[in-house]
Amino acid sequence: VQLQASGGGLVQPGGSLRLSCAASGSMFSINAMGWYRQAPGKERELVAAIGSGGSTNYADSVKGRFSISRDNAKNTVYLQMNSLKPEDTAVYYCNAWIRTVILGPVRDYWGQGTQVTVSS
Repeated sequence: VQLQASGGGLVQPGGSLRLSCAASGSMFSINAMGWYRQAPGKERELVAAIGSGGSTNYADSVKGRFSISRDNAKNTVYLQMNSLKPEDTAVYYCNAWIRTVILGPVRDYWGQGTQVTVSS
């Protein structure tokens, strides 16, 4: 199983970016999917997560600005980021809890990270 993230880049304050992360490989089911970020000198933190049924939760710092969604047919999770601030600058990682075989264990997988830089 691999998670491939894309969509990062450089954007001015107030701008928008959309991150995508596609899971590929042999999978039976995907449970929760989410996005984390890690800024220089800081610990990795949860940004947003979405359950298999569509329930979501967000870090307080991004509520009202970021929106997470998923396309189960494409095994893909998205993060729409609006009204970006310099403090959103970080490497963003996607995460997914995946069961690879029926009745097998669920474990988490991580994407490679994509840099988001918010600067004028």
